[in-house]
Amino acid sequence: MTHNIHINIGSNSGCRHALIERAAAAVSSVLGGEVLRSDIIETEPWGFESDNTFLNLGLMTMVSLPDSTDMEAFAIGLLRCLREIERGIDPSPHRDSEGRYIDRAIDIDLIAVGSVVVSLPELIIPHPRMHERYFVLRPLSQLDPSWRHPLLGLTAVQLLDSLG
Repeated sequence: MTHNIHINIGSNSGCRHALIERAAAAVSSVLGGEVLRSDIIETEPWGFESDNTFLNLGLMTMVSLPDSTDMEAFAIGLLRCLREIERGIDPSPHRDSEGRYIDRAIDIDLIAVGSVVVSLPELIIPHPRMHERYFVLRPLSQLDPSWRHPLLGLTAVQLLDSLG
């Protein structure tokens, strides 16, 4: 079965373009095959205050997996690879000691794996707040406008439009 994998990369500190390009190259290397890229967009921080805006990039690739594939295990394995890339670029935490978001050199999120739904302590896909985030939905709509959220039943474009 074929699945579209959607990943978002963001940065709001340091040499943002260079950091995003480095992360995108590393993620593309892990994913293999053809990896499509959205335009890079600049957005305000979400969920915290900062003078530093984010640059955001969406990536998409298609993978063909046997029907017998344990999709939870596949998604967790992919998430672990993304976390290793993130830590390799910048091991700094993404939250302060009270759990609030802070500026970060690189942030890599697994947004969706086709229509797969995973709800585990380590991973929730589709990303649980993706439908609230322009910086996720804009790249997703550019790369895969007809992707349908398996729980909300709306396409990427419809979700983006719902933000107003």
